[in-house]
Amino acid sequence: MPDVDIQSIKQRFGIIGTSPLLDRAINIASQVATTDLSVLIAGESGVGKERMPQIIHSLSPRKHNKYIAVNCGAIPEGTIDSELFGHEKGSFTGAQGSRKGYFEEADGGTIFLDEVAELPLQTQVRLLRVLETGEFMKVGSSKVQKTNVRIVAATNVNVPEAISKGKFREDLYYRLNSVPIKMPSLSERKEDIHLLFRKFASDFADKYRMPVVRLTPEAAKILEEYRWKGNIRQLKNTAEQISVIEQNREITQDVIIRYLPDFGNSSDLPAVYQKPEEKNDFTEREILYKFLIDMKKDLGDLKKVVLDLVKEGKVNMSEEQSEIIQKIYDDVQESGKTPLQLAPAKPVYNNSPLEYEIHAPGEFDDHEELTEESLSLEEKERELIQKALEKYNGKRKDAAKELGISERTLYRKIKEYDLN
Repeated sequence: MPDVDIQSIKQRFGIIGTSPLLDRAINIASQVATTDLSVLIAGESGVGKERMPQIIHSLSPRKHNKYIAVNCGAIPEGTIDSELFGHEKGSFTGAQGSRKGYFEEADGGTIFLDEVAELPLQTQVRLLRVLETGEFMKVGSSKVQKTNVRIVAATNVNVPEAISKGKFREDLYYRLNSVPIKMPSLSERKEDIHLLFRKFASDFADKYRMPVVRLTPEAAKILEEYRWKGNIRQLKNTAEQISVIEQNREITQDVIIRYLPDFGNSSDLPAVYQKPEEKNDFTEREILYKFLIDMKKDLGDLKKVVLDLVKEGKVNMSEEQSEIIQKIYDDVQESGKTPLQLAPAKPVYNNSPLEYEIHAPGEFDDHEELTEESLSLEEKERELIQKALEKYNGKRKDAAKELGISERTLYRKIKEYDLN
């Protein structure tokens, strides 16, 4: 196989950067282009995953046929099968005629399935059949059709984790992942950040007919050290804002900081991933409850032992003390209770210590129990969705972003939990 001219590929597709990780991704894409193997591109949102399928298609024998890019996360669950595989007239409400799907339209070409992990499980079964046999059926039809399509998929989701949660089929993952390509995040290619900013600044200067903004060395250093959560997309937006708003064309350290959200926070620095603090607090609270319940039982047993010793005359005390102990002991024998009971007063969950009161016999009935917080995952999920919707005044797009799920998934959950 001939050597790949990575530089010419970068120029052809407008890819900027000298990172070895970027060069590695381009090299794999160009090498696999001449085959019909399925490719799965992984990487964070905004890293430019859409460039890889374009490279693969343009360097493949299919380059003269159709190339169709599909954003699986943007198509409603109820219509995704119709979009991909087509439908027959009358197959559902509103289907006034027969329609070709993307797999039929792209026969002989390439389909790029972006956000493939957002596909419903039912659609994943249909896609698996296409990958294995090249066969599919339109919605509302029993006729099997054939298609010869090269599939390239991309996702920013941790697919093995999605598989463990039952949200993605394992067999489909291995069919798609014949050749994996990892697109590096911007924080993994710091040497390219200033190059990209200069290119974006130059483009916006031409677009808005104004001088190009330039960074001081200190400002460029800050750009390189900042954690770009939105990757190239966020960097481009930042360059555009600065180009339009700033009058002074030389951008200093103080100026650049104003355009970097939460600059200096620990969340902007690379760190080992930890589970959300709320989950750790929940686990500690559960352990604390168990400890207190066990301690209550142990104290009851200890007090009963002391009372037995007093009853047997093995502990010396005054006559008055003996009468008091005798009365408590008789009450215990009649009711079956421990003489002093530990019961929760007001459980406090906001990182404050739990408060407890000591109750004498008879202050509450035999059936009073310690009520523990629900451990249901569904209840927790419903509660978090409700809080996110309230926080953003019902704006589903912002709530979905806060929860780390797609709008379609949020919409499905709202219907499932009957949330208004």
